[in-house]
Amino acid sequence: MSWLQRLKIDKFLLIMIVVVVIASLFPCEGKVKTGFEYLTTAAIALLFFMHGAKLSREAIVAGMGHWRLHLVVFLSTFALFPLLGLAMQFLTPTLLPSSLYMGFLYLCALPATVQSAIAFTSVAGGNVAAAVCSASASSILGIFLSPVLVGALMQAHQGETDTLHAIGKIVLQLMLPFVVGHLSRPLIGRWVDRHKKLISYTDRSSILLVVYVAFSEAVVQGIWHQVDGLALLSVLVCSLVLLAIVLVINTWSARLMGFNTADEITIVFCGSKKSLANGVPMANVLFPASQVGMMVLPLMIFHQIQLMVCAVLAQRYARRTAKEKRQAQTAAS
Repeated sequence: MSWLQRLKIDKFLLIMIVVVVIASLFPCEGKVKTGFEYLTTAAIALLFFMHGAKLSREAIVAGMGHWRLHLVVFLSTFALFPLLGLAMQFLTPTLLPSSLYMGFLYLCALPATVQSAIAFTSVAGGNVAAAVCSASASSILGIFLSPVLVGALMQAHQGETDTLHAIGKIVLQLMLPFVVGHLSRPLIGRWVDRHKKLISYTDRSSILLVVYVAFSEAVVQGIWHQVDGLALLSVLVCSLVLLAIVLVINTWSARLMGFNTADEITIVFCGSKKSLANGVPMANVLFPASQVGMMVLPLMIFHQIQLMVCAVLAQRYARRTAKEKRQAQTAAS
């Protein structure tokens, strides 16, 4: 699998593509579909329960002092992205089908990732404590803010949405398990910390299950008659351009505001991510089953692109921070 590492391709994405292919060939229908839907609801509840149990209050407190940094990250995640999503409307329907554009609007409303944002910040030599705080807070706020943003963005594009109903479903199916999981951390926190790999498998299995059920319904509704190779290429190009714009704006904003290199790294990596782990289950709660597959397709592609681009960017930052440390040591001696 070394060629995957060289190409910076996420193995989980490859597994997800296999699941999409299986759903395309063998979609679940009828009573089987009903059983999978119950299983999916339970899997999503477990996923967010574990998210809550993994959240360390100590790590959050360690990074809370950087309020200016967190403000920049939150503005990037919950203001810059949505504005760029609205600006993409001029691409429809000539370059981007309207249904996939709605997927981009949904993507732009999501919170940041936690694991990958922290991992890239660490590799690049950034402020890890602040990254933990920003990414975790983004994930928590996203449970409330994302449905509101989805409602506002969809209303701007379609003219109708039921935001209060969406928030209620999110609170019941996502926030409640999250809070229960976090309150349970004193009891199960040590076990969770000792079995991080097992928890990771549980998280990913839950996401794969949701993807299978979502794409099964999408296939039955004719998704592959609506999305062809040209449409997928449009999603790929739009994702690259969207990520590039956000990375450039975040980088220059950090420098103009006088942040040091470590904080700049945190802003760049925490402010440019969108969470697949939150986005796929949340779409399953927010949208009708027939729309979920189309809504998460841009997110799945953007997720892989952000991993590949940020992996390269993290290595460049790592070389830069190492050079700055050597220069500081030389000056001190």
